[in-house]
Formats: sequence, C-alpha cells, structure tokens
Amino acid sequence: MRWAALGLMLLAWSGLASARTSFEASCEDAARDAGATFSTRESGWRVDNTASYRDLTRMKRPGVRNGYVLGLTRTESRVAIQVDGTLLTSPDGAAECVLPRIAVTLYYQPIVVYVSREFEPDSCTYDEILAHEMRHLKSYLDYLPKVEERVRARLGGRFAGKPLYARAGESRALLQREIDRNWMPYIKAEMGRVEKLQAAIDSPTEYARLSKVCQGEVQSLIGSTRRSRS
Repeated sequence: MRWAALGLMLLAWSGLASARTSFEASCEDAARDAGATFSTRESGWRVDNTASYRDLTRMKRPGVRNGYVLGLTRTESRVAIQVDGTLLTSPDGAAECVLPRIAVTLYYQPIVVYVSREFEPDSCTYDEILAHEMRHLKSYLDYLPKVEERVRARLGGRFAGKPLYARAGESRALLQREIDRNWMPYIKAEMGRVEKLQAAIDSPTEYARLSKVCQGEVQSLIGSTRRSRS
C-alpha cells in the first residue's frame, strides 16, 4: 500500500518549522480523540426451497451444461466507511489539520441458503444437502470477525491519535482520497478472501460423497427428472 502523497505532505509540514508550533501542539493534543472504530453487522439468513437444481446450476455456473448443483449459499460482502473529523486551522490561515474519526462496518447482504426443490424437506438427501450448505453459512459468519481483527490492526494503527496536516482547504479531501484509494480496496480484498474458504468446502471429494448419499437417491432423482424432460 502506498502512502507517498500523505508522507510527502507530512514531511513538508515538518520542514516548515524546526520546533513544534502552538498550532501543531493544538492539533496533536486534540488528536487524542482521533481514530477508527470497527463493527460487524448480521443481516440474517434464510432457506429457500423454490429453485430447481437446474436453476441453481445456472446461478452458480452460468453457461455450463454438464454437472448439477443441488444446493447453493449466496450472499455479497459489503463495506461501509464513514469519514468525519474535526478541522483546525493555523493562526495565519495557511494550513490546517484534520483529526480523523472513521467508522468501518463490515457485513453481508442477507444470506440465502438454497436447497433444490426436487428434494422434500426432512428427507435424507435434503438433510445432507442442507448440512453441506450450513458449512458454507458458518464459514461466512465465522469469517467476518477475523476480517475485522485484521482491518482493526492495520487501519486502526494508521489513524489512532494522529492529526493529518495539509494546506488550507485540502485536508478533508486528502483524508477521503486515502480512504478511497488505499483502505477501501484493501478491506474489500480481505472480505473477498472468504471465497477461497467456500471453494475448499466444495471439494471434488465432497461432491462425490453427496452424489452417493442416501442409497443413491440423488442419482436416481436427477436421472428421473432428466428422462422426463427428454
């Protein structure tokens, strides 16, 4: 991650005076309240039994004709960052500092757990598919606190108790630019890592196991639905 713009700005400010000015002292004292807060939010989840296995296959593998998907867990990750802060101006009006207060919220869109409508609820195969999808659900929910911890360590240390200096009229824009160009992409990338965990759950071994559960009920049902459409 690059902090060149802000780094040069801070160096330039430091070079304006060999000793700390009263303005700098005011900024640094007031910056004790500067920093970032972090939270995760649950948006809930539900089970949907209305889609066919063909629908689920298209949802997960658009354009792929071979194979089938019996269950699917879908959501989208979201990052909300609110940027605020107190602004102080130097006595001569040439410079300013902003004391950042940043609030980061991590959450998912409501999670939908699909089980193919070809399988009756509480049947052997339905329960097996649902149990598999519950692993996906748990993986999503367990991952959020881990992302929060990593982001807290990086972003929290960046802004805690630190004023950001700039020429008059520029500090808020520089702060927002740093959030948009550096921190938002970083947090989104961290959130996206959960998809690797999801892919590991859908291993070839697990797919093979599910295709044979309940005395071959999956193969029998899928085969009968295919024959009925031929």
